[in-house]
Amino acid sequence: MESLRHEKVQKFEEFVDRRLKPDLARAVAERDKVFEQQKVFSDLRKNIENLEKNSVTSLRTMVNLGSEVYMQAEVPDTQRIFVNIGLGFHVEFTWSEALKFISLREEKLEREIEEYTRLIASIKAQIKLVCEGIRELLEIPAEKTVEERIF
Repeated sequence: MESLRHEKVQKFEEFVDRRLKPDLARAVAERDKVFEQQKVFSDLRKNIENLEKNSVTSLRTMVNLGSEVYMQAEVPDTQRIFVNIGLGFHVEFTWSEALKFISLREEKLEREIEEYTRLIASIKAQIKLVCEGIRELLEIPAEKTVEERIF
């Protein structure tokens, strides 16, 4: 009987370590990537809004050539910009077109963040459930909740 219980506990622990924890780490990493994309589009929107507000028609800037090597560049006409739409493709937009595209993209990214957040909560709940099952198998008393400790 005791060896059967020990075997079940071991299988539950392996499930948590080999399946649930890697799934959780992967989901958190994917959500962090989406947060980074969201920040890039938010920064782009702010930059376009500043260009519009200040009626900037030309500017000097630094351009990343790759591997963190930068070069000074002059932009003679800022009325049209190229936006990376993914997979290495860039589309030329006017400021208003770019702002519309950015708004749509930000909405999509927000939905992705919500989906990953729900997935993360679900995985955490599964881990907690399995840990509770292990605790019951080992007949360890449950920890008191914060409310129970206060009263």
